[in-house]
Amino acid sequence: MLTKNLLLGSLILTFALSSQAQSTKISQNCTFEGVPLYGKVQVVNSFPDFKVQVVNHFPDLKVKTVNSFPKSCGKWQFVNSFPDFKVQFVNSFPDFKIQFVQFNEGLK
Repeated sequence: MLTKNLLLGSLILTFALSSQAQSTKISQNCTFEGVPLYGKVQVVNSFPDFKVQVVNHFPDLKVKTVNSFPKSCGKWQFVNSFPDFKVQFVNSFPDFKIQFVQFNEGLK
Protein backbone atom coordinates (compact mmCIF):
# COMPACT_ATOMS: atom_id res chain seq x y z
CA MET A 1 0.00 0.00 0.00
CA LEU A 2 2.80 2.39 0.89
CA THR A 3 4.55 1.64 -2.40
CA LYS A 4 1.38 2.45 -4.35
CA ASN A 5 1.00 5.77 -2.51
CA LEU A 6 4.64 6.68 -3.17
CA LEU A 7 4.29 5.77 -6.82
CA LEU A 8 1.06 7.77 -7.17
CA GLY A 9 2.63 10.75 -5.38
CA SER A 10 5.68 10.73 -7.61
CA LEU A 11 3.51 10.51 -10.74
CA ILE A 12 1.43 13.49 -9.62
CA LEU A 13 4.56 15.50 -8.82
CA THR A 14 6.12 14.64 -12.18
CA PHE A 15 2.95 15.67 -14.03
CA ALA A 16 2.68 18.93 -12.08
CA LEU A 17 6.30 19.86 -12.75
CA SER A 18 6.11 19.00 -16.45
CA SER A 19 2.89 20.96 -16.98
CA GLN A 20 4.32 23.91 -15.07
CA ALA A 21 7.47 23.86 -17.20
CA GLN A 22 5.38 23.80 -20.39
CA SER A 23 3.08 26.65 -19.32
CA THR A 24 5.04 29.20 -21.32
CA LYS A 25 8.23 29.30 -23.31
CA ILE A 26 8.48 33.10 -23.35
CA SER A 27 11.96 34.03 -22.25
CA GLN A 28 12.85 36.90 -19.96
CA ASN A 29 14.12 38.90 -22.96
CA CYS A 30 10.56 38.83 -24.42
CA THR A 31 11.13 36.25 -27.14
CA PHE A 32 9.33 33.05 -28.06
CA GLU A 33 11.35 30.48 -29.96
CA GLY A 34 13.87 33.22 -30.68
CA VAL A 35 11.32 35.66 -32.15
CA PRO A 36 10.85 39.01 -30.36
CA LEU A 37 7.26 39.43 -29.17
CA TYR A 38 6.90 42.99 -30.37
CA GLY A 39 6.67 44.55 -33.77
CA LYS A 40 4.40 44.23 -36.77
CA VAL A 41 1.91 41.37 -36.44
CA GLN A 42 -0.34 39.82 -39.06
CA VAL A 43 -3.40 37.77 -38.06
CA VAL A 44 -3.81 34.67 -40.22
CA ASN A 45 -6.12 31.65 -40.32
CA SER A 46 -3.46 29.17 -41.36
CA PHE A 47 0.30 28.72 -41.18
CA PRO A 48 0.90 31.04 -38.20
CA ASP A 49 4.23 31.47 -36.49
CA PHE A 50 2.38 31.27 -33.16
CA LYS A 51 -1.04 30.19 -31.94
CA VAL A 52 -2.30 32.71 -29.38
CA GLN A 53 -5.22 32.63 -26.97
CA VAL A 54 -6.71 35.90 -25.71
CA VAL A 55 -7.54 35.74 -22.00
CA ASN A 56 -8.76 38.16 -19.34
CA HIS A 57 -6.69 36.74 -16.49
CA PHE A 58 -3.25 35.17 -16.06
CA PRO A 59 -1.70 35.96 -19.48
CA ASP A 60 1.84 35.02 -20.42
CA LEU A 61 2.18 38.39 -22.19
CA LYS A 62 0.28 41.67 -21.89
CA VAL A 63 -0.15 43.27 -25.33
CA LYS A 64 -0.75 46.91 -26.17
CA THR A 65 -1.79 47.66 -29.74
CA VAL A 66 -0.06 50.69 -31.27
CA ASN A 67 -0.23 52.49 -34.60
CA SER A 68 3.50 53.05 -34.91
CA PHE A 69 6.88 52.25 -33.34
CA PRO A 70 6.20 48.80 -31.83
CA LYS A 71 9.73 48.67 -30.45
CA SER A 72 9.35 47.26 -26.92
CA CYS A 73 8.05 44.11 -25.28
CA GLY A 74 4.32 43.58 -25.79
CA LYS A 75 3.73 46.41 -28.28
CA TRP A 76 2.03 45.04 -31.38
CA GLN A 77 1.15 46.91 -34.56
CA PHE A 78 -1.35 44.90 -36.63
CA VAL A 79 -0.56 44.94 -40.36
CA ASN A 80 -1.80 43.20 -43.51
CA SER A 81 1.61 42.74 -45.12
CA PHE A 82 5.30 42.50 -44.25
CA PRO A 83 4.85 41.32 -40.65
CA ASP A 84 7.62 40.51 -38.20
CA PHE A 85 5.55 37.46 -37.21
CA LYS A 86 2.10 35.94 -37.81
CA VAL A 87 -0.42 34.82 -35.19
CA GLN A 88 -3.57 32.75 -35.26
CA PHE A 89 -6.10 33.31 -32.50
CA VAL A 90 -7.25 30.00 -31.00
CA ASN A 91 -9.50 28.90 -28.14
CA SER A 92 -7.40 25.94 -27.04
CA PHE A 93 -3.85 24.62 -27.17
CA PRO A 94 -2.10 28.00 -27.65
CA ASP A 95 1.64 28.51 -27.77
CA PHE A 96 1.08 31.31 -25.28
CA LYS A 97 -1.73 33.44 -23.83
CA ILE A 98 -2.10 37.20 -24.19
CA GLN A 99 -4.23 39.89 -22.61
CA PHE A 100 -4.88 43.17 -24.41
CA VAL A 101 -4.13 46.15 -22.15
CA GLN A 102 -3.90 49.92 -22.39
CA PHE A 103 -0.99 50.23 -19.93
CA ASN A 104 1.80 48.11 -18.46
CA GLU A 105 2.34 45.92 -21.51
CA GLY A 106 5.03 43.25 -21.47
CA LEU A 107 5.73 40.18 -19.43
CA LYS A 108 3.42 39.39 -16.54
